[in-house]
Amino acid sequence: MTLLMILTVLFPAACALVIGCARSFESNPRSLHVFTGAALLIQCGIAIACAAGGDASVTFLTIGDSLPLVLAVDSLARFFMVFFAVMWTVPVFYSFAYMAHDGHEKRYLVFYLLTLSALEALALSGTLVTMYLFFEAMTLLSVALVLHEMTRESIAAGLKYLLYSIAGATMGLLGIFFLVPNTSSPTFVAGGSLKDSLTCSPGTLLIVLFITIIGFGTKAGLFPMHAWLPTAHPIAPAPASAVLSGVITKAGVLCVLRLIFYTFGADFIRGTWVQTALIITALLTVFMGSMMAFRTDLLKKRLAYSTVSQVSYVLLGIFLLEGTALQGSLLHVVFHSAIKTCLFLSAGAIIHQTGKTRVSELEGIGKEMPVTIWCFTLVSLGLIGIPPTGGFISKWNLAQGALSSGTGFLEWLSPAVLLLSALLTAGYLLPVTIHGFFPGKDYDYASLTKKECGYMMLVPMILCVLFTFLGGMFPGALASFFSGITAPLL
Repeated sequence: MTLLMILTVLFPAACALVIGCARSFESNPRSLHVFTGAALLIQCGIAIACAAGGDASVTFLTIGDSLPLVLAVDSLARFFMVFFAVMWTVPVFYSFAYMAHDGHEKRYLVFYLLTLSALEALALSGTLVTMYLFFEAMTLLSVALVLHEMTRESIAAGLKYLLYSIAGATMGLLGIFFLVPNTSSPTFVAGGSLKDSLTCSPGTLLIVLFITIIGFGTKAGLFPMHAWLPTAHPIAPAPASAVLSGVITKAGVLCVLRLIFYTFGADFIRGTWVQTALIITALLTVFMGSMMAFRTDLLKKRLAYSTVSQVSYVLLGIFLLEGTALQGSLLHVVFHSAIKTCLFLSAGAIIHQTGKTRVSELEGIGKEMPVTIWCFTLVSLGLIGIPPTGGFISKWNLAQGALSSGTGFLEWLSPAVLLLSALLTAGYLLPVTIHGFFPGKDYDYASLTKKECGYMMLVPMILCVLFTFLGGMFPGALASFFSGITAPLL
């Protein structure tokens, strides 16, 4: 089991080293693609094999006398390490076609694999200090995905991403300073591990908790630390935007889960001003992100603001501290990742094939790229929350959990905001479909040419569509798995 944990973390990094050192890949892109694709498929197998084993942990370094760096497998780690591996693999095949003529594809794939290695280590982190170190490593490595094109705009976006991430991580580090002497166990414990006798007052610790969650919530786009996301996502290449939105934002969610349910404990937070403030912050982010997406014409920026809104659905379910809502959060982690991956890949295909970047330019795009726009449309229904998609299942659980949460006026305000956000989601996604397939009588049908992308770009999008619908029609296995994770936490 220890070997599997180490392989889960180090195998992508080792493959990145091979790509970086092998000069033959520069003259033979096909072999680079085959090697990278095979490496990621093997990584999925390693992660699944590690998840199939029992709970285990290994201490690989100790800082001083009391700060062990630990890799550990528990139920939450099982989910996230498989989730990271699978959702990191899907867009890479798309990238082979999207970046076929890119002069720096090799560099991109090196940092792509290194970032996955850091994500897997983050999923397996068994202590707060370990989590912080790999959270920072993941940030530093993923900056290269934003900077990839090395234009003036991409450098500015990368610096903004880096500065916000470092600021958020510094806020998180503040919490770790306070928490280490106030926890009874150096490792994560389901239900929390605060000592009975604290070295500071509970009021002080609540303030620290709020700051820490806002800090780690930066990666998830939580207000007021969200501004990096709509800047970085439109600049990055489409496959990088897909993983930034669908996967890396969930790294912030993982850290928030570890803090609330494996360190502080739900009972310490429930009914306090911190819970109320966090729920209101999440609802504000949900509404604000939807409104900004509705008002934005640039397609990838619209999708980025959508991510700001949708990831806060996940955070809302966590902050409610209620079983059904928490299960809905984990379901939304999965379904949002598949949906948003497909949306960004669809946007990238449109840009790649037509050069059009704005929604106002997409009249008739459904006639030119019917399969791509059908994929965009079908997953849009999932993001809105229309049955039988997975998005409906996760949002239904979130609304039901909110109504049962015992949070006063927030019991009814939360479902109301979710419903309003769903309407806004329809308002900023469906016009692409409507004007794409029904451009009107003024559209120049005579000059219509098919511009559909190739199968290497289409297949990942189609897989995301299938998962969105099959997961919504047959959610039992996922729901049962997540209930096993959430039961010991509340």
